[in-house]
Amino acid sequence: MGVVNVTPDSFSDGGRFAGFDAALAQARKLIAEGADILDLGGESTRPGAAPVSEADEIGRVVPLVRAIRAESAIPISVDSMKPAVARAVVEAGATMWNDVTALRHAPNSLAVAAELGCEVVLMHMQGEPATMQAEPHYGDVVEEVAAFLARRAAEAMAAGVEQARIWLDPGVGFGKHMIRHNLPLLAGLARVTALGFPVLLGVSRKSFIGAVDGGHVPADQRLGGSIAGALWGAEAGVAAVRVHDVRETVQALAVWRAIAQAGRPA
Repeated sequence: MGVVNVTPDSFSDGGRFAGFDAALAQARKLIAEGADILDLGGESTRPGAAPVSEADEIGRVVPLVRAIRAESAIPISVDSMKPAVARAVVEAGATMWNDVTALRHAPNSLAVAAELGCEVVLMHMQGEPATMQAEPHYGDVVEEVAAFLARRAAEAMAAGVEQARIWLDPGVGFGKHMIRHNLPLLAGLARVTALGFPVLLGVSRKSFIGAVDGGHVPADQRLGGSIAGALWGAEAGVAAVRVHDVRETVQALAVWRAIAQAGRPA
């Protein structure tokens, strides 16, 4: 899953693709590099991010969805908390609603997801983007994240969302301490994949990579750690990895897969 942030304040690219032309060019580039899904975001969910209005978010992403769909059949995910945005982008041609709140942001989120019939990603987040990194706390981060995701999946299905359309995301970096929570959560990914739903993993360029690497490593210098996280996720059985550096990750996964296949009996 290749990421295109149509925002002026993205943590990963500093707003390089905030304009329509730049965002469309980036989408084309990621498709050419081997992305299987595009994930478009019109509102930053980085720690401390300020909210964006529905109208502004729709204005950022809907024209891009339409432009991509006019020239490609690639599945399009839109990263949004708002049901109105989800409705607008699905009508424009998107196929997946990726919600960092696991459809908790609005009272009608579950009902809208069921009505739209698109795929949905339910992500774990403690708190909300503006405050989530203030004081995250867990007894057992792996068990608590897995229990939350299992519960939200059950609630989504009870609301009418088809089981086959539900994805789960453990929410690395969302309301979690860089070292104390993110690393154990990644180590315990098998607990999340065992829930029986496809799992989306987003570790690309995240802050914990810089923390492991010794300090304040800029987001655009975390490629090695991003690839390590993607390979770890693949080994744990995740269905997709959400990345900024598509070509490099595609290559890494191809080599990992080739080595694994070479070790199997003919």
